[in-house]
Amino acid sequence: MTLLAKSSRLGHRLELWPKHHSVFPDDLKVISLLQSCKQTSEISQIHGSMVKTGLDCVPFTLSKLLVSSIHDIQYAASIFNHIQNPNLFMFNTMVRGYSISDDPTHAFRVFNNLRAQNITLDQFSFITTLKACARELAIGTGQGIHGIVVRSGHGMFVNVKNTLLHFYCISRKMEDAHKLFDEFPQGNDLISWNTLMGGYLHVSQPQVIVDLFKQMCRNGFEASVTTVLNLLSAIGDLGSYLGGESLHGYCIKIGFCSDLHVLTALIDMYAKNGQIDLGRRIFDGVAVKDVVLWNCLVDKYAKCGLVQEAVALLRLMRLERMKPNSSTLAGLLSACAASGSVSVGSCIKDYVEEENLVLDAVLGTALVDMYAKCGFLEKALDIFESMESKDVKSWTAMISGYGVHGQAGNAIRLFYRMEEEGCQPNEVTFLAVLSACSHGGLVTEGVRCFEIMVCKHGFVPKVEHYGCMVDLLGRAGLLEEAHTLIESLPIKSDITAWRALLSACRVYGNVALGETVKRVLIQLNDDHPTNSMLLSSTYAIAGRLPDHTRRTQEKEDEKMVRGEKFRPVRKEENLIKEAGRSTIEMDSQG
Repeated sequence: MTLLAKSSRLGHRLELWPKHHSVFPDDLKVISLLQSCKQTSEISQIHGSMVKTGLDCVPFTLSKLLVSSIHDIQYAASIFNHIQNPNLFMFNTMVRGYSISDDPTHAFRVFNNLRAQNITLDQFSFITTLKACARELAIGTGQGIHGIVVRSGHGMFVNVKNTLLHFYCISRKMEDAHKLFDEFPQGNDLISWNTLMGGYLHVSQPQVIVDLFKQMCRNGFEASVTTVLNLLSAIGDLGSYLGGESLHGYCIKIGFCSDLHVLTALIDMYAKNGQIDLGRRIFDGVAVKDVVLWNCLVDKYAKCGLVQEAVALLRLMRLERMKPNSSTLAGLLSACAASGSVSVGSCIKDYVEEENLVLDAVLGTALVDMYAKCGFLEKALDIFESMESKDVKSWTAMISGYGVHGQAGNAIRLFYRMEEEGCQPNEVTFLAVLSACSHGGLVTEGVRCFEIMVCKHGFVPKVEHYGCMVDLLGRAGLLEEAHTLIESLPIKSDITAWRALLSACRVYGNVALGETVKRVLIQLNDDHPTNSMLLSSTYAIAGRLPDHTRRTQEKEDEKMVRGEKFRPVRKEENLIKEAGRSTIEMDSQG
């Protein structure tokens, strides 16, 4: 019997029941039907039956209808907006729905509306709203809600406290998180400890995690899988081989080595410590492996530069009849791109076709990046165009590929096409576009893209973006404009940007500005030999090398009179630029 038929028969039977009753057997049948619904179209059929029988006026069944609808937040909102006197449960349901939706900020408006109704809030009102704050990184809003939590006394609920901890950790406000953690230490549970450890892992402070674990054990808590995962990641970042072995023994002792997540983390930890062979030993000892475990070892081999071993593991996967996924190959392709090993990359491409793997955004992007970095732009473009689904990383990889190959015009055109097709660029995308404009000398387009980034998309430029603009203007001879831009940097001590300007001064022989830039670099305590070489070349290009020699000698004499040390650049010092190295692949031999 179809769902529509069921709801029709149910509606006929419910007509016999008085509308003022709250829960009857048929009400429970409606609730059961709602719980089995997977699509909005099914929910709407039951909704229609409820309207016909008057159950939409019963708070209990109406609340259940709202709960079933929150995955389609627009439909849930249409129901909620027609409720004359929504209760606390209904408000909380809508806050939760918005907190998991594509636009969590709507949760704040519902929360404010709830407060305006003079309804006493409960812990779930705060938990769902704080989760929306964490998703949106709405720090000011979250701190305001924290104040309401304290005034209402809900801070004593451990669930509310843990949600606040999560919010502060996600927002990288670790000082506030630790202060909250220490306020009522007797109210902390294992989730509190794990959340704080995860926060310190998020901000790359592994030693604090180790110290917290020791403190946690002293307070009588037993580690969970989440605790061990945080700790293994921290020890891997610390490069503590002995600590890793000790923790491995601890995992064996408490029986966590049957958990595949823990085994994956152990392999990752040993790989970070340069002991990939011990990771392989763990892998070989697992009787039933999932694809995540295979992916982990393949990825670690690739990151350790053992590309051939990673490929051999792929062949072993095939023998074991383990179906790979896009994540299996993404890390390996990235290693091929970094090493320029196009033969291995092509082998992986063949493997993808043989296994009939879907060319999704992850795998497709990795192939595009690999071929572009290995010099095969046309192959990269073919794969990019054949991808059915592209995300922002896919577009960025192709734009970056055009830029690396000196095709700035194509990079710009692809960027505009990206916007036309509805894919929103991110900060990395703009960095790729600006870099392409810089190397291609497209000043007007570069400035325009910079304005689009700031004015249209609202991104705050980072040092890397300013560096590209300085390089772009400097290469075009607009040195004063570049100087003005660099002085507006949010971080005044960006040595890379100043050195890019000094390099531009060398190209155009601008001695006056070059000397100014050199003085700034000295003030920033940057005494890299490249700076002196660039300034010396600036004098040479301007035909004023004797002036440079004379001024250097005068400065040396002044320093000696004041009894200060001074190390001028002299020919006899034999300062040379460190030679770069590169490899090419010929007949599969690097």
